[in-house]
Amino acid sequence: MKAFEKNIRKVEPYVPGEQPQRKVIKLNTNENPYPPAPGVSKALQGMDVDRFRLYPDPTAGDLVHTLAEYYGVDDSQVFVGVGSDDVLAMCFLTFFNSDKPILFPDITYSFYKVWAELYRIPYECPAVDESFHIVKEDYYKENGGIIFPNPNAPTSIYENLDFIEDILKHNQDVIVIVDEAYIDFAGKSAIELIDKYDNLIVVQTFSKARSMAGMRIGYAISNPTLIKYLNDAKYSFNSYTMNMTSLVCGVEAVKDKAYFEETVEKIKDTREWTKKELTKLGFTYPDSQSNFIFATHEKYAAQDLFEALREADIYVRFLGGERIKNYLRISIGTMEEMEQLIAFLTEYMKKHE
Repeated sequence: MKAFEKNIRKVEPYVPGEQPQRKVIKLNTNENPYPPAPGVSKALQGMDVDRFRLYPDPTAGDLVHTLAEYYGVDDSQVFVGVGSDDVLAMCFLTFFNSDKPILFPDITYSFYKVWAELYRIPYECPAVDESFHIVKEDYYKENGGIIFPNPNAPTSIYENLDFIEDILKHNQDVIVIVDEAYIDFAGKSAIELIDKYDNLIVVQTFSKARSMAGMRIGYAISNPTLIKYLNDAKYSFNSYTMNMTSLVCGVEAVKDKAYFEETVEKIKDTREWTKKELTKLGFTYPDSQSNFIFATHEKYAAQDLFEALREADIYVRFLGGERIKNYLRISIGTMEEMEQLIAFLTEYMKKHE
């Protein structure tokens, strides 16, 4: 080892899902199978490229205002970033600075552990129960902050607002972050609780329900004080985080509520159809309230299924890990794509009976 290497910060990075550069049935990264709202395309076609020589608005004012109007909050309650990963990383940096460990589930979004280790934040991971539900009583103990997704990933389980509020009531002296990347496919958002709890931050994204994973837009909604702290950290780190194209397209995506709701309903309908078909094939899974299904089969190893599907150009996600080593995370695509998935699995099982 070189002498300088001892001073290099080393972390085990997050491993994103594969992004094959050819046409496949892509059900491995929870993207939306439908295009963004029509207004996004029009905005791109109408953009004046001469604007690109200028820096974008560092306040992201138009997008912040549009989101604030949509959610019925003040502009001062909205923070935007380059995807929800950027927003969450900024939250870790800003709010999790105690000597006490932060808490997040043992089965959850694996980036939490990466950020905690990157920023040298102590952490503990209370185990979800046998049915993969978060045990709220495990979050009553002393801690330096709490974060969890709702619905959780990769389990797809949604907890209602009473559950969220119980955790908030027991943790009013620390920041509680609810990561709602998949909330549009589930139930009520914890945004309803931000006026009641001044330690709550809710984070959402354009990557799932709004079909804009490639634009990298995420946002947090909280009270003005916590949003100011986030902006202070952002401006000390990078003033121009959001590019001009994402800002313009993001506004148009929020404006078209009818298209958004129609797309979400199509995905939910396809999800419910897929759940029934997987059940017929002998798969079991938590009751998904997201745009993916976390499925297992007692007769077939998940890794074998993953590899067979991949050879057939059907990509799903195999995450491994001791408690979930026999599970596949299957994103919801178009109905045609899910029909092809079910057809392949049906034939595979006939051959391997």
